[in-house]
Amino acid sequence: MPLKAYEDHSAFKLFLLDVGLLAAMGDIDVKTLLEGNAIFEEFKGALTEQYVLQQLKTNKEITVYYWSAENATAEIDFLVQHGGNVIPIEVKAEENLRAKSLRNFTEKYNPRLAIRTSMSDFRKEDWLTNLPLYAISELTHIL
Repeated sequence: MPLKAYEDHSAFKLFLLDVGLLAAMGDIDVKTLLEGNAIFEEFKGALTEQYVLQQLKTNKEITVYYWSAENATAEIDFLVQHGGNVIPIEVKAEENLRAKSLRNFTEKYNPRLAIRTSMSDFRKEDWLTNLPLYAISELTHIL
C-alpha cells in the first residue's frame, strides 16, 4: 500500500475504449459472438476483460491496476485499492471456477476480500466472492 507507489510503467496491458471497438478490430462477426465457436475461445477472455475494465472505470472512487508475479507464473487481471484495502479481481469468461492465480495471490498477500467475476452466480466462499459478470458494476456496494 499504496498501489500507486508500486506502479511499473514497463509492465502493462493495453485496452481499448470500448468492447465493441475490440470486437470490430478483431473482425468478429455477430454470429460468432452470439453462438461462439472453438476458434473464438481464446479471444473471449480478452473481450470479457475489456468489459470488466469498462465497468470498473465508470467508478471514480477506484483506480485499476494489474499484477503479475515476478517469475510470470501468475497474474491478477485487476487490482483495486478501496478504503485502505487492496482487492484482487480475477476475470473468467465462462463458468470456469478455477482461479489458481487468485488463490496464489490471496495466500501470499492475504487480502481482506478477493473477487472472481464469471458467468457463475453470486456466492461467498471462505476465501473469495464470486460476482457475476453482469453485476461487476456493483463492486463498490460489496466493498
